[in-house]
Amino acid sequence: MSIESARFQRAIEQLDAAHGEDPRREEVEGVSQPYELLYAQRMSAWLERVAPQASETLRLAVRAQHLRRWALPRDQYPMTRPGYHAWRTELKIRQAEQASTILREAGYDEAECERVAQLIRKENLRRDSDAQALEDTACLVFLQYYFSAFALGHDEEKICGIVRKTWKKMSPHAHELAAELTLSPEEQALVQKALA
Repeated sequence: MSIESARFQRAIEQLDAAHGEDPRREEVEGVSQPYELLYAQRMSAWLERVAPQASETLRLAVRAQHLRRWALPRDQYPMTRPGYHAWRTELKIRQAEQASTILREAGYDEAECERVAQLIRKENLRRDSDAQALEDTACLVFLQYYFSAFALGHDEEKICGIVRKTWKKMSPHAHELAAELTLSPEEQALVQKALA
């Protein structure tokens, strides 16, 4: 095993151990799993379709995107649009710092850690192909795994607004991949209405 693959494997194991601390659970096919560990695995699986030749740093950033997200609950911020943005900004900063710490321990240098941190913070989105690939991956994971539950808890206007925002953040390649998703007839109708 090469030094790069050994440290990559160490980093993935350490990131997954952190994800595994999530007290929230999700059941899939009768197996209960930590919520964020399952999310991280879904992100990595989707990245293989979004960017099969992804760099090691992009693969690490995708795996670390929601690192310890549960530790900063949304309800600690005002339930307003500015409150939401403040929460998201703080999350990205924390997640980038925590991922950098884990990667340093796994053997990555400062430049590599900073690159992963930049991707987690989604800096230069649209101008950085790796940042766009991470965003595409997150959008596709949302549409495949979380859109249905989100739609149940919100009114049609809010759902359509979220779909429009999600679609706008995605690249043309991600739009093509999204078109291949199997959505329920109700979900398809909502997406079509949002994008009309």
